[in-house]
Amino acid sequence: MPYLTSAREISAIVAEYTNAKTLWIDTEVADYKSRNPRLSLLQVLDNPKDMSGDRVYLLDVLDQPNIIAEFIDKIMTNSAIEKVFHNASYDLKFLGNKKAKNITCTLEMVKKIPYYLLPLPNYQLKTIATSLCSFNNIDKQEQTSDWGKRPLTEEQIEYAYLDCIYLAQIHSNLLDLQAQASPDPAKEDLISLSTRYSQLEQQYKLLNSEFEHLQERMKKAMQAQDISETAYYKLTSYERTTVKATFTELARLAQSEGINLDFPITLTQKLQKDLGQNLEQLSVDIEKTTSWRLNSKTQENDIEDD
Repeated sequence: MPYLTSAREISAIVAEYTNAKTLWIDTEVADYKSRNPRLSLLQVLDNPKDMSGDRVYLLDVLDQPNIIAEFIDKIMTNSAIEKVFHNASYDLKFLGNKKAKNITCTLEMVKKIPYYLLPLPNYQLKTIATSLCSFNNIDKQEQTSDWGKRPLTEEQIEYAYLDCIYLAQIHSNLLDLQAQASPDPAKEDLISLSTRYSQLEQQYKLLNSEFEHLQERMKKAMQAQDISETAYYKLTSYERTTVKATFTELARLAQSEGINLDFPITLTQKLQKDLGQNLEQLSVDIEKTTSWRLNSKTQENDIEDD
């Protein structure tokens, strides 16, 4: 985990990174709760198989705007290099914002993985690294330490390089999960898919029926016993207000007050039926979409038998 502080050394490694295909990057920020946060440290890994930290470079860029600008210009805006972050939107605030190209965010990746494949209580790096990569005893205490103070402590340096290793392993595992979650539709085994779908469909009907029934019983019991909160649930009420007016009154008001009502109205099936042939007198925009529904052939046969 080489820790570089001089502008010359950092420029040299940045020049090497211009030849990389993918970089795993993390940042540490000084005064992050203030109005003027400062980029303190850039942690960069160019080999995802490195678990020792030998290929993690810590670039000390605190109060070195020229070095940061060089990193943005040569790395962040280079579309040939994939840059992997966790919660990239935060890091990009300090690294080029919208000018940055070819960005991969593991936070956005994990959100797209179906819950049954990766059941997580939250999307924090520590949680994902523990659940997905089996890392244990991850200490995030140094995350809130003073990154504007020099020299950095040994604990801060160790924390900084480990985050890059976690990130690379998370990214690798997420790529595998993505392939599992989104296989090629043309190569799917429809027999096994249908079998599993049918099994889950029956389980879902039973569970959903029980869930909805218990939910209603819980609400009624809590109301009857005047209990607004239990150890697990809180009962809240809300009012929904619907404002209705006749179209005639609305048109009259618009005419008298000069209100512009020149906006499209979606014509429901009932309204179209009420208009009848008069619909042909209107200049309408028609949008057609195709939706697909998966129906159980067993249900259709039951209906036909009836």
